[in-house]
Amino acid sequence: MALEELQGVIKRCQGLPETEFKDEDHSIFQSAARQCLEDGHAAELLEILQDKQNEDFVICMGWNLLGPVVNCILRNEQQIENMEICSKIIDRVIEISNPKELLLGLLEQIEDVFEKNISKVILLLLQPLQAVLLKMKHKMTYSVGLCLATIQRQLSKLPVPINDEQRIQDEHELCKCCMAVSSFVKPFVDEVTQTTNSKRDPSYNELKEELLKFFMKILEYPLLTAQLQPLTKGIEDNSLRAFAAEIVSRKKLQDIDALQEDIKYPTNSLASLAYLLFVQHIGIALFPAVYSPRYLLRVNLEYISALISKTEESMLSKGLELYEHCLLAIEDNTLSHNYLEIKNILGVPQELVKVMTLCPFEHMRKWSLKIFQQNIDKFDSEGKYKLFRCLLKTTHHAGVQGYIIQNIKNQIDLALQVSNGNTWFSGQQLVPLLHLVLSLPEGAETDLLQNTDRVMESLNLLRYLVIRDNEWENQTGLWTDIFWIEKFLKPLRTGLNMSKAHYEAEIRNKKDNRKIKDASDHETRCSLTVGGKTLPKMTNAMQLEVLQSAIYTFDVMESIQARIEELMELKMKSGTETKNVNNSAF
Repeated sequence: MALEELQGVIKRCQGLPETEFKDEDHSIFQSAARQCLEDGHAAELLEILQDKQNEDFVICMGWNLLGPVVNCILRNEQQIENMEICSKIIDRVIEISNPKELLLGLLEQIEDVFEKNISKVILLLLQPLQAVLLKMKHKMTYSVGLCLATIQRQLSKLPVPINDEQRIQDEHELCKCCMAVSSFVKPFVDEVTQTTNSKRDPSYNELKEELLKFFMKILEYPLLTAQLQPLTKGIEDNSLRAFAAEIVSRKKLQDIDALQEDIKYPTNSLASLAYLLFVQHIGIALFPAVYSPRYLLRVNLEYISALISKTEESMLSKGLELYEHCLLAIEDNTLSHNYLEIKNILGVPQELVKVMTLCPFEHMRKWSLKIFQQNIDKFDSEGKYKLFRCLLKTTHHAGVQGYIIQNIKNQIDLALQVSNGNTWFSGQQLVPLLHLVLSLPEGAETDLLQNTDRVMESLNLLRYLVIRDNEWENQTGLWTDIFWIEKFLKPLRTGLNMSKAHYEAEIRNKKDNRKIKDASDHETRCSLTVGGKTLPKMTNAMQLEVLQSAIYTFDVMESIQARIEELMELKMKSGTETKNVNNSAF
């Protein structure tokens, strides 16, 4: 019935110009063809399309078959013979139908497909779409841009494989689609690169811009999210890595005006490109090899900052890798303090601090701490000095502040070694930095428990200075004016007394209110909220243990402070006696 209806509408329209076709002819042809495919008459439909007598009709109406044929293939993808016939139907329609109408029809099929079939439709229609575009004489650039935007939009809906197993299985066929896209753009890239007079013809420049725009979007997704390391030995190559190599090589870096890239393209795309070049070394042969490691660090800082500010593990890890690679190429103690004036040179370590303290992944926190230290090590003495001052002023995490103070102590120790020649961590130059270190954020009211790491490292540094530097030598400037040291120790002493009194009172209250019962079910429990998250409920015994631990911490601080005061008194007494001996000698 459907086959007869199809033949009837074709016969009725034979010899008529397209303007005389009725609207009902289009709908009858499409519904009859769809029914033929559902009834298993795909071979007969192909014969009708291949009949020379029907060619004029197919030229006008053939694009209406795209939807029914694609649906037929998706329904019967297990039937190889049927799929081959349907593919031949598409090839015949593409061969003789109007390219403009075909383009719209193909894009409609790609854009309207359900998510589970996105990859199947892309793989099925990319080659026909390429053939249609190559047949177009006018507005090809616009059409190519429209197609690339549609393809990229659909690819962005496919999840990116995150490990070797997923890449090998390629369940959602993203890897296959990417390689198919690479083949799809090849003739258009070739047309741009092989045209010697492209700079004189605006259409080629426009086509190049459309291609670059597409490549930049691909760099952002899926390549910025994808794991691009080579697969483990014995496994076939990483197809996403191969795709990345194709994109970078076709991007033709030398054709891009580097001064205008930030205007034209998203930072995430450029960050992805930087990662491919300098970490994975994909396309590095295309990159000029005349730039110094310092220059590459400077250029990549913006991209590093963009990546390490992400919360997604894949992007964050790429930012850390890129930062580490840039730093490893620079020798320790050679990065000039002048680099601190460069945009993002201070911002990146501050972003790194957030990763060190807030990232939920432990290996990322440890990795970022390692890179944080590498960044410190690269600067010269003046650069380290200024970096420490800036970080102490801008970082509010006690653990990080303690780590910075520990670094300051190490630099002072190096400076005090014979013939070091480091003036930034010795003498009067050091005093302003010591003033910054030996201080309490809120004076005597500072929460000493929360600031334990900073306070302990500050006390350790002060104890080291008192032991290492004699009053009569005063190599660190510590003994120039000891009253400012008392400005640190006095409120600390007051704060320790207040804190110990408070926690001891809490312990007494807990013990007084605690009912002595053996059954744990009768114990009073309380909950704590930290950072917006409720911690497991604590028994009275657990609360007492926490409070007692705080008392121990205060005792340690008090002990170090007492030792410092004792050493200072001995050093000052010894210095006075030495002066008296020297005076009596004269």
